[in-house]
Formats: sequence, C-alpha cells, structure tokens
Amino acid sequence: MSPSVRGESKPAPMPPAPEPLRVPVPDSHTHLDLQETEVGDAVAAAAAVGVDVLVQIGIDVPSSQWAARVAAEHDAVWATVALHPNEAPRLVGAALEIAFGQIDTLAGLDVVRGIGETGLDHFRTGEDGWAIQEESFRRHIDIAKRHGKTLVIHDRDAHEDVLRILRSEGAPERVVFHCFSGDAEMAKACTESGYVMSFAGNITFRTNQHLRDALEVAPSDQVLVETDAPFLAPLPYRGRPNAPYLIPLTLRAMAQVKGMDEENLGTAVAATAARMFGPF
Repeated sequence: MSPSVRGESKPAPMPPAPEPLRVPVPDSHTHLDLQETEVGDAVAAAAAVGVDVLVQIGIDVPSSQWAARVAAEHDAVWATVALHPNEAPRLVGAALEIAFGQIDTLAGLDVVRGIGETGLDHFRTGEDGWAIQEESFRRHIDIAKRHGKTLVIHDRDAHEDVLRILRSEGAPERVVFHCFSGDAEMAKACTESGYVMSFAGNITFRTNQHLRDALEVAPSDQVLVETDAPFLAPLPYRGRPNAPYLIPLTLRAMAQVKGMDEENLGTAVAATAARMFGPF
C-alpha cells in the first residue's frame, strides 16, 4: 500500500511525455489496472509518443478477466492471462484447480495473445511455496502449448530452475522473459533456446550493469521493451509512477547500449512484438 493510500503524502506527479519515437513500438508488458489513468487516456498518451500497442498482463483470475475484457474493447490493448508465481501459493486445493480452469478458459479467447505472467519467484515466495510455484508454471506451459499462445515468464532469483522446467516440459513455440533480470550468460542461454528477452526501465539504473551486459549480447531480433508500469520508471524518473508513454526513454537507453540507431532498434523490436503477440 502506498503512502498516498494511507493519507501520509500526495502521490508523486507523473513524468512529462518524452519526445515521440520515430518508429512505433509496443509496450510488451504493462499493468493498466494498477495505474491511475483511464485505459482510453493511457492508450492515447502512449500513441502520442509512438507506443502503438499495450500488452496488458494478467496476474490472477480477476485481472486476467479484466485484461481480456479491455482487449476486446480497445484494438491497441492486447491481453495475456495467468496466475502470477506469487499468486499460486496463496490458493489451496479446489480453489487452485478452479483458478487453473478459469485461466484455461480465458486462454481460448482470440483477444488473449499470451499466457503470463507465470514462472518462478524465489525472492518474494519462501521455499515452502516453491513446489506450488513450479506446479503452476508447468500447468501454464501446458496451457500455452495447447492454445498456441506465447508464454510470458516472470523469473526472479530463479534462472536455473526456470530454464530446467522449460527443458523438462518442452517450451512453447514462443517464449518471452519479461523484465529480463539475468546477466550476459543467461542472455546467451536464452538466445540459444530462441527465447525473447524483454527489458524494462531498470536497465537504466546505475547499479544494473549486468542487465546492460545482457542486452549487449542479446540479438536485436530477440529483444522487446516494456514498462512493467506502474513500476520501474526509467531514469531520470526512478521512483515516480511509470506508464506506457515512457517507453521512448527505455528504448533510447537500449539503443545506446547496443550501439544502434533508435529507428533500427525500434524496427527490430516492433517486428519481434508482432512475431510474439501479433495475429497468428
């Protein structure tokens, strides 16, 4: 809960809009339901700076249902559905099975472009919940493969276990590591497996040289850009609310790391987003 909700301080102001991109790109991972702005306003603000698609991510059954509904109402919003790896351990017995069934049903909708965010989180969930996380991840992999949808992975402090499960289950045709958190060696492993790495605003944080090292070795056709909004606003607005219209700041930082023109990286990112989430 934020201090503003407790009435201790006013919410931080939204950052100003950056210069528009010259090549439109999608925000490959955002949480519009957790942002203050109305969906239509968020879409318009993003479009004004060259962010033409917002991939709205489900993290539980209600948010997944909301994502599918909003995607049906807005052409510029694409939906994914899932139980977040920290959500699954909170459900027990029949409740977990019912939730899996609801996600499976949503996965069959045409407006749903992916299954996620799913995966493993060994930071926020203790070891007593890891077995349920792993079972949930395996179930989501199965859902993605049966429905022919892209798998969107949340991987926090669990690189080797995520790769192990993908190997043991057999990965879906399309896999995206959201908010890529690995180093150059992890990026090489993902590259070899054909997985796509999506980078967020934290690539601009001074302490995250490992993320810049990873981006440097990642092929430009296996890279996406995201906000994970309202979290992880890029510099110089770290700590402020994030939103899809701030994508240009992260994309330009990524282009600098890769030694590419903004237009060339944007073109590659847009093509990869279409390959991962576009009409199949």
